[in-house]
Amino acid sequence: MKRKEAIKIMATGALGAGFASQGASLGSTETSRQTGAMAGNINHSASRWCYGEIPLETLCDAGKKLGLTGIDLLKPSEIDVVQKAGLVCSMVNPEDFSLTAGFNDPTLHATLQQTYSDLIDVAASKRVTNLICFSGNRKGLSDEEGLVNCEAGLRQLVDKAQKKNIVLHMELLNSKVDHEDYQCDRTEWGVELCNRLGSDNFKLLYDIYHMQIMEGDIIRTIQDYNQFFGHYHTGGVPGRNEIDETQELNYRTIMKAVVATGFKGFVAQEFVPTAEDPIESLSKAIQICDV
Repeated sequence: MKRKEAIKIMATGALGAGFASQGASLGSTETSRQTGAMAGNINHSASRWCYGEIPLETLCDAGKKLGLTGIDLLKPSEIDVVQKAGLVCSMVNPEDFSLTAGFNDPTLHATLQQTYSDLIDVAASKRVTNLICFSGNRKGLSDEEGLVNCEAGLRQLVDKAQKKNIVLHMELLNSKVDHEDYQCDRTEWGVELCNRLGSDNFKLLYDIYHMQIMEGDIIRTIQDYNQFFGHYHTGGVPGRNEIDETQELNYRTIMKAVVATGFKGFVAQEFVPTAEDPIESLSKAIQICDV
């Protein structure tokens, strides 16, 4: 399931009815999902959209028992629920947003700047530090044109973010399988945008699933460019499902490489569970990544 498809399903509430039938399964694995003492080197989070069939309060309660410190990719209207549960919003997105229409399109700059200026204010008022943004699709733009346009559209927002102690993160997505024509689809392009903006308040969201598809060489990339990465997402390749032995990446070794860089941000699980008990899948993923 692609993120945009899951978001659509969440918006319609089509998955809500399915949660009731999973209740017994979720409760039956309470003992097995306890992780005990955490290593303390990773700030664990989980992306909300991957668990859209589970009420947010329930996800928070279960996540805390597993060792989560945050919930990722929340709408502003969801932040209070998570904070009330004793977790943090590790990444917020606008209430309405597009992956395909982004900062590389100058005709959208005025609208995006207003949206993100307001979002920065909301995030600052709620002590949320991480915001997600997107390049948009190329639509015929060259790499250079996209860089110029994104820099122009983001400059004033990055300046405001610095004043408010907020970090804007542009996500790296693959254009090979899931997001055809997306422009910020390679690490070096994103790094060049970071260099042009020249601010610690603009970073990349390094999605390991997406970059394995586009580039591979994950650990070397983390070693070479970690100063530009402010946030990490996980996902099994292929399929964006569980990160266990059913897929090709060794996430435990990858997390050791992340920790070795001195990274203090969040690692958010962003895989779509296929198991009968999605919380059990989340528990296993946290244990894999807790190095």
